[in-house]
Amino acid sequence: MRYIAFDVETPNRYNDRISAIGIAVVEDGEIVHNFYSLVNPETGFDWFNTQLTGIDEAAVANAPTFAELWDQIEPIMGSGILVAHNAPFDMSVLKKCLQAYGIDWQSTASYLCTVQMGRRLLPGRSHGLDAMCDYYGICLDHHQADSDSRACAEILLRYLKAGADVRPFIRKYRLV
Repeated sequence: MRYIAFDVETPNRYNDRISAIGIAVVEDGEIVHNFYSLVNPETGFDWFNTQLTGIDEAAVANAPTFAELWDQIEPIMGSGILVAHNAPFDMSVLKKCLQAYGIDWQSTASYLCTVQMGRRLLPGRSHGLDAMCDYYGICLDHHQADSDSRACAEILLRYLKAGADVRPFIRKYRLV
């Protein structure tokens, strides 16, 4: 199977636009491709989000908008099962961006959540991204989309190498 681990950063509390996206493609038990881009969300930034991510209006001034970036990332995003750490959040932001820009992609997307998987596979421990990276010895620059997506992919790989069957964890997310 091919897995598309992704992470988005958002500019404000509305979580309906993206200020950065990271993608790590997993195939045959390894990460075979990484992608990262700042994204101009065409909206304002909240102080909290800027403090968390280090991304502000100046950082994205010359970045592509989501609509401009979509043609480049759609072939990647559509090439496998989407994976995110706390996937309902990232999937909802993706859905809102697609809707906001009038992008007609697909009605549903298959996805895995590494938090949900971890709660069943490793019960009784914290499943925050930083905690899981500490547990597995994965380098993490938290709230940086490229680092977070790669860490998510690494966590998925640890689960797979331990013999986890992902099939019971695959869900469908309605995008329209």
